[in-house]
Amino acid sequence: MLQIWALEGIPEIAAGTDLVQVVVDAAGDTLADGDILVVTSKIVSKAEGRTVVADDREEAITAETVRVVASRTSESGHSTRIVENRLGIVAAAAGVDASNTAPGTVLLLPKDPDASARAIAEGVRARLGVQIGVIVSDTLGRAWREGQTDAAIGAGGVHVFEDLRGKTDAAGRPLVVTQPCVADELASATDLVKGKAARLPIAVVRGRADLVGALDLPGARSIIRPADRDMFRLGADEAYDLGYAAGVEEIWEERGPTG
Repeated sequence: MLQIWALEGIPEIAAGTDLVQVVVDAAGDTLADGDILVVTSKIVSKAEGRTVVADDREEAITAETVRVVASRTSESGHSTRIVENRLGIVAAAAGVDASNTAPGTVLLLPKDPDASARAIAEGVRARLGVQIGVIVSDTLGRAWREGQTDAAIGAGGVHVFEDLRGKTDAAGRPLVVTQPCVADELASATDLVKGKAARLPIAVVRGRADLVGALDLPGARSIIRPADRDMFRLGADEAYDLGYAAGVEEIWEERGPTG
C-alpha cells in the first residue's frame, strides 16, 4: 500500500540552514527503510543561498537561459518564455522564482539538484540509520496540456525509472518501450499533500522501497531527453520562422534578390 504524508513543523529556511537536521527534527523516528523524501526545490535553493538581487526578473531569466524554445506575449502585454536553463531543464522562466522572496530578489534553482538530493539522503541515512531516498521537485508545465504538476529535478538514492521493457503485460504481450518515470510520478503525487500555500515543503512516500538504492544511482539529470532525440526543440511559430528564413535565404542564393 502506498502512503504519502507531509512533514509538519518545517521552519522558515534561510541560507545555511541544515536541511538534514530539518528532516531529522521534523520526522523524528517515524522514517523507515525504503521511505522516499520529496523535497520542494525552493527550500533547497534557499538553504544553498540561491537568492539573488534582481530588480528585473526578466533579466534574471535571461541570465539563466541557454536556449529559447518559444516566446509569447499575451494581449495584456505579459511575456512568457519557455527556455532551456543551465541544468538542461526546459521550463517557463528558466525556473526563476519571485514568489515568497524579499522585494527586489528572485530565487534560482539549485546549482546541482542531484548533488543536493544525494547530500540530504546521505545525511539522513547517517543520522537516523535508515535507508531512504530523496527527490528534489519543482513545478513544471506540460506541452499540449493546461496546468502544472511537480516533477523531479534532483534525485539521490532513488531509481528514477522503472524499466518494464522486455516484460509482458497482463495479456502476455511484450512491453517494448514502457519505462515509467517514477520519480516524476512520485513528485507529482506528493504535491497533493504539500500544496503551494500550505508551507509543507517536504513529503514522505512509503510503499515503494523497491525504488530506493545506492547513492550513486543516476539522478534526475538522466530524465532529460538528449538533444539528438528531442523532437520538439522549438515552438511551432519559432520553427516556422526558422524554416521560412532558411527558404528565403536559399531562394536568394539561387535566384538573386530580384528572382
